Amino acid sequence: MSINRLATFFLYINIFVLFVVQTSCTVKYSAVGVDIPAEAKTISIRQFQNNAPLVNLKLSNEITTKLKDKFQSSTRLFLVENRGDLSIVGEITGYSVSTVSVGTDKATMNRLTITVSITYENSFDEEKNATRSFSRYLDFASTMSLAQVEDALTSDICDVLVDDIFQATVGNW
Repeated sequence: MSINRLATFFLYINIFVLFVVQTSCTVKYSAVGVDIPAEAKTISIRQFQNNAPLVNLKLSNEITTKLKDKFQSSTRLFLVENRGDLSIVGEITGYSVSTVSVGTDKATMNRLTITVSITYENSFDEEKNATRSFSRYLDFASTMSLAQVEDALTSDICDVLVDDIFQATVGNW
């Protein structure tokens, strides 16, 4: 009989501890360095406007699509057109090619730079609202024309920009 009482006692202790742990913890979605309020269910990401002096016609679509894909694959948020619990509005503010290395009488390396600006709004935590610019570049040999390397470079730069935006908005590192 005392073994049954001891087992019952430990059962009640385990239930009590489980209850205390469950009710005392605040729930905050955080996986792989992601910090999203538990109440947040949706995100809206508007099409990036291309306001750069030099325009790449594919860039707006590419960066918008990659950013949407990143949030869908890395968070539990549902993508909505407007009025998401979290919101990102972005624009491309720079797209330029410059010479970065000069050899004897000619350029040896060129640099493609892409700059974007975003406004992030978190309807549950206004302290996290922010407007920021991000700029990334890749160099390429001057023996290649921009047309030859543009698609690959743009894709690679967009990948890094998307990671930067993701970390700046919901990253928790």
